[in-house]
Amino acid sequence: MTLNCKGQLIDLNTPKVMGILNLTPDSFYDGGKYKDEKSILSQTEKMLEEGATFVDAGAYSSRPGAEDIPVEEELRRIVPVLELLLKHFPDILVSIDTFRSRVAKETLNTGAALINDISAGHLDPEMMETVAKARVPYIMMHMKGNPRTMKDLNTYTDLIEDIRFYFSERLAAARALGIHDLVIDPGFGFAKNIAQNYELLRQLSLFNTFGIPVLAGLSRKSMIYKVLGGTPAEALNGTTALNMVALQGGANILRVHDVKEAEECVSLYRKLSDASL
Repeated sequence: MTLNCKGQLIDLNTPKVMGILNLTPDSFYDGGKYKDEKSILSQTEKMLEEGATFVDAGAYSSRPGAEDIPVEEELRRIVPVLELLLKHFPDILVSIDTFRSRVAKETLNTGAALINDISAGHLDPEMMETVAKARVPYIMMHMKGNPRTMKDLNTYTDLIEDIRFYFSERLAAARALGIHDLVIDPGFGFAKNIAQNYELLRQLSLFNTFGIPVLAGLSRKSMIYKVLGGTPAEALNGTTALNMVALQGGANILRVHDVKEAEECVSLYRKLSDASL
């Protein structure tokens, strides 16, 4: 359970936290919040100080119904920020949240450490080959359709088995190209309704059978705030509660907006695990 990030072996036997840095104007929770150098550097420094192992930077909103943007706009948003982060935090491990091979290639050439692809290569047939050539870790998420259509594509024969089959095929494709540092993300909120999201969380441990790290991205999502009758801004407590469930289900990485609280969750989970031995 390790990832080779720019020559540094990250041990995921101890769960790690990935902080989210949204560079989009329309993300569901913090869209437009980080749009100048000061706010970007301040938030990144905060996440690193609070213990984030990775910072996941994304410039294309993947919320349901999000607007499509040209690849040139995505690059315009992401590349200067990546250069800024690497200048101020030379040791930072930046994950690039993109499904486009051109964005992956240019950001990896700039110094990104890994790629986080919501489509697992389905939306760009050149993505896996790009990652393989760069020899970087690859996070593959489960999704059907794209952000504009996924909301209506939540019909499954068997939710868990359908997703497991999806990963079996995607993992085989990645390994055939020589990608060995792999992470799977079951895709909470992507082509899944609220009941399906909770079923997925209950059965998360079934994805440990692949023998590779599992990422859980639950932070402030509608499966939390709609159940509680609130808003994304009011969903931190619910996020922490479900992050603990994810850790108990075998999650190795928590992708979150709030690093401090997630790190506290990991610390308590580790104490609980130690106490049970």
